[in-house]
Amino acid sequence: MLQSLSIRDFVIVNQLDLEFEAGFTVLTGETGAGKSILIDALSLALGARGEGGVTRAGCDKAEISAIFAITNNLEAKQWLVDAEMENDANELILRRVMYADGRSRAFINGTTVNVTQLKELGELLVDIYSQNAHHSLLKLATQRNVLDNFGGLSSFAMQVAVQYGTWYTLNQQREEAEKNASAYADELADLRDKTRELSQIVISPSEWDELQNEHLRLSNGASLITGGEECRELLSEGELSAMRLLTQVQHKLQNLREYDAAIAEATETLDSAIIQLEETARFLNRYLQRAELDPERLAALDSKIQNLHNTSRKYRVKPEELVDLLTKSQLRMAELELFANDGELAKQEAQALAAYMELAKKLSDGRQSAAVKLSTQISAEMQRLSLSGGKFKVALTEQAPSQYGLEQVEFLVAGHAGVTARPLAKVASGGELSRISLAIRVVTAQKESIPTMIFDEVDVGIGGGVAEVVGQLLKQLGEQQQGDKILSQRQVLVITHLPQVAALGSHHLRVSKSLVNEQTLSTIAVLDDEARVQEIARMLGGIEITETTRQHAKEMLER
Repeated sequence: MLQSLSIRDFVIVNQLDLEFEAGFTVLTGETGAGKSILIDALSLALGARGEGGVTRAGCDKAEISAIFAITNNLEAKQWLVDAEMENDANELILRRVMYADGRSRAFINGTTVNVTQLKELGELLVDIYSQNAHHSLLKLATQRNVLDNFGGLSSFAMQVAVQYGTWYTLNQQREEAEKNASAYADELADLRDKTRELSQIVISPSEWDELQNEHLRLSNGASLITGGEECRELLSEGELSAMRLLTQVQHKLQNLREYDAAIAEATETLDSAIIQLEETARFLNRYLQRAELDPERLAALDSKIQNLHNTSRKYRVKPEELVDLLTKSQLRMAELELFANDGELAKQEAQALAAYMELAKKLSDGRQSAAVKLSTQISAEMQRLSLSGGKFKVALTEQAPSQYGLEQVEFLVAGHAGVTARPLAKVASGGELSRISLAIRVVTAQKESIPTMIFDEVDVGIGGGVAEVVGQLLKQLGEQQQGDKILSQRQVLVITHLPQVAALGSHHLRVSKSLVNEQTLSTIAVLDDEARVQEIARMLGGIEITETTRQHAKEMLER
């Protein structure tokens, strides 16, 4: 649930800090006062794509921070766990900074994230419905998603889409194999020769490094033996070897230490150096005992390295890349062998199609059941919204198998009794579309897990007694009930211009704008009971607010 929203230097907002509560909250104000700025700012905090010009005039950046309580939002918690951003406080802070030059930065609980991550998480926190959302309901894809969400079929529909993709890929492979059988046969023959050749010579990158190191050592064997003997002579064997000279220095320092104890430090350092030199001498002795020239091994290495270079030049890769080339060739060969075996590929395709049909038929059964329930419930809500005798129907029309299943989903509406139901896009006027859209949201919202819903002037085109029913429905959305008992509340925020809707809000915010230092600024205030009466009266009365208008507003609030 949204707990608070802080806005700094955004469009015509200087500084705004708002606290939110559960239930039904209304937001009102004069036209042009900036009611939608609140939604725009929150949308950016939820990962909406930013546009230029959102910073307040004269400012270099705008900042929006939204704090959510996610104690009961299991999906949001799991998202944070998967993203390794979990937090024990059950509180979530989303922050967005928009710069005047068009850049933006996004943060989740103080961690820098990209806008895609912010949007993914935001979709688990808030649903925003605007007038444009009405128009999205005219699209068949949206109608299909509404039905699947209502019926709890969304994850099942995804499985159908995945299985369809599996079948479609195999189908395309079989058709391609039949079309290119001759070319594939030639390619397969070439690949068999290629993999046979590579299998005999290929080595891993680490083996290639070891091979080069051994070749380098053997080809310089004489230099290594001669140089090692010279080093041993200088270190410990010669008359003027380093060990003899250092031993003499050691004896002198030991004698001098009897006269000044401070020389002990030099003695200890030299003792350590002599020990290291002795170890070095022993290493050289062991190395020279093992060192030998091996012309036969060197010749074998020369031949192998030359073969690797020749093969890599032939296939235009580096010697250490031959192993990857072999792997890719083997995979392609396995694919072509499957193509060559028409029966096996056809068998896999048939199995994939059968699996798809099984899933798709189960999805169809689920949609049939959900369509009946959704049609009945939305038709009932339509009666409450002065669409008496109107009927809503979810039509399922059989179609060829596709990633969306075996049927096309379409919403049909009859606005009055005795009228044949027709597609929603063809029969609904602006006002009817708003009411039908609201009925759909009211019915389907009970199936949604999103705790916060925001409606941006979805009551456009509605008036009279219907407006009060709309307010009741929106208030109903903010309550989760069991019988007559309210168990808990979700959060519903509505931007409205209708006094009938505003009067039903449990909480009321008013947007206003004023001229400050020659700048237009927008502010939002939480209204108490007296201020609500004045605001409802303003919405009712127009230019001049009379005592009669105030009394009417008071009655509306009391009722």
